[in-house]
Amino acid sequence: MTEDVLSLVDEWGPEKVVCVSDRRSGMRGVLVLDNTARGMGKGGTRMSPTLTVREVARLARTMTWKWAAVDLFHGGAKAGILGDPRAADKEAVLRAFARALRNEVPAEYAFGLDMGLTEDDAAVLLDELGDRGAAVGLPRALGGLPYDELGVTGFGVAEAADAAAAESGWQLAGSRVAVQGFGAVGEAAARRFVELGATVVAVSTAAGAVHDPDGLDVARLSRLRADVGDDCVREYGGVQPADTALTAPTDVLVPAAREDVVDDAVALATTARLVVEGANLPTTSSARKILAKRGIPVVPDFIANAGGIVAAAHSMDMRRSPFRVDPDDVFPMISTKLRANASAVLAEAKRTEDTPHAAAHRLAQQRVLAAMRLRRQLPPDTTLEPLP
Repeated sequence: MTEDVLSLVDEWGPEKVVCVSDRRSGMRGVLVLDNTARGMGKGGTRMSPTLTVREVARLARTMTWKWAAVDLFHGGAKAGILGDPRAADKEAVLRAFARALRNEVPAEYAFGLDMGLTEDDAAVLLDELGDRGAAVGLPRALGGLPYDELGVTGFGVAEAADAAAAESGWQLAGSRVAVQGFGAVGEAAARRFVELGATVVAVSTAAGAVHDPDGLDVARLSRLRADVGDDCVREYGGVQPADTALTAPTDVLVPAAREDVVDDAVALATTARLVVEGANLPTTSSARKILAKRGIPVVPDFIANAGGIVAAAHSMDMRRSPFRVDPDDVFPMISTKLRANASAVLAEAKRTEDTPHAAAHRLAQQRVLAAMRLRRQLPPDTTLEPLP
């Protein structure tokens, strides 16, 4: 275990890995503070029965680049709990996790929402520590900004896709979109794609996929999801295997579920002209190389799905304020920042004949490195090589 954790460390981080457990509840979890040169660690908290320390560390590193890419002053971090988010003892596990991290929260990290956690869960974490600064993503009744209800991340994914299509010389309006994953991000993205004039032709959940080359009724799918969750695709009718959304004929492919779902086979088969990473780390490195050779740009996750952290930044700023965060302040900033970043990254990739991921990493790494130098965290003559 120690050797495995130490193998995660490179010149950028992580600065701290805290593994915690509780005998009574059976809770096991981890907090990874990756790089806080630009500010306090901030990232979501997930719960999964297959969670690993390495998985959380990868996501924490993504947060480091995401905060830097949107030029907001927090550091990369992530937390996770090993367990079933549908289990009856979830609240007891959440409370044990919060207690175990009271030395780090909220001084070094604030809980947020990720896979397996809801706004009600954020309320439990806050209640356990008795500090309004302990969590963001709270229900509206506690003064929070309900990210999932508002669909801020998915909204930003669609905005980034629209800007990337324009940068590539074609219009999103009238184009076909396939969304793999119809959760909080995928559903909101699909709704915004429709508003922007695109046609959503495929959608998937863990229960399967639906595909219609003439366009799906996204509003109906959203209503069904509210009633039956992932089974919305079954209730819609004509359910197909879940991977259909990854291979359906489309102009824009949006993987918005789990890591590494766009592999070599998908990269070779897709008809998409543009891939927009709605999930964190949804494309493998080898798949990105294949897509690059095929001339298909990929908008990186920490560029495309940064809408959630723009909202989180507003919430972090207002954690102890008696005033609510105004969504009217959040959405315009998401649109402005994500559109500008998507266009800039694709333009830089074209100029340097490199991949958008490489261009985006250079932008983020330059900002983090500047902060590390100013804080004397490195010897003056240190040069860190860009990471792949």
